[in-house]
Amino acid sequence: MAAARLSGTENRLVSLPLSRIRVIMKSSPEVSSINQDALFLTAKATELFVQYLATYSYKHGRGKEKNALTYTDLSHTAEECETFQFLADILPKKILASKYLKMLEKEKRDGEMREDDDEAEEEEDEDEAVGGGVGS
Repeated sequence: MAAARLSGTENRLVSLPLSRIRVIMKSSPEVSSINQDALFLTAKATELFVQYLATYSYKHGRGKEKNALTYTDLSHTAEECETFQFLADILPKKILASKYLKMLEKEKRDGEMREDDDEAEEEEDEDEAVGGGVGS
């Protein structure tokens, strides 16, 4: 990897700032030092991944009609394509705040209903245990 050792050439081979990538890599507690070749390869792999994600999202999204790549295209790709599903939490579909609040309320009600059901089941189990002991 002779190109990675030449700092002037290195910057032209990757578009991402190597100093930022180094900071991100060093933020991991398991990393103590970073080899220049590893830094260069990580930068290049990241760049190629982002290009692939963007190209795939553009080709399979609605942005092609407008000749633009949109957030919706990226989030749809993350949700629908198995290769990119690990990004679904990072690129969620956009929803209105009011719709999100309604979802939270529904989840809260469902959670309360489940708790009530659990309590009722526990009471029934206790009643059966008490009733079973008396009839024996």
